[in-house]
Amino acid sequence: MNTAAHPAATGTPAAPTRDADGMAVASFLLGLPGLLVLNLVLGPAAIVLALTALARGTRRRGRAVLGLALGVAALAIQAALTVAGHGVLWSFD
Repeated sequence: MNTAAHPAATGTPAAPTRDADGMAVASFLLGLPGLLVLNLVLGPAAIVLALTALARGTRRRGRAVLGLALGVAALAIQAALTVAGHGVLWSFD
């Protein structure tokens, strides 16, 4: 049996786990500025990355959940500002 090809035998994490960890960190890093700028772009991007990282089984679950919460908060802030009339999406005046 060739144990060198198996990630658990070598002690290195599998590639999907590393990708998921990177997605978790990216979701947090996109969700944080998404609270202030580009809410409609950074919010959904943070949500998608967080959900993908959680589905792939990230070891950084806390960061993925925080990125998810920040993405949802960014969209909620944008919706509240738009309803209040302080955040105009498009103006053709």
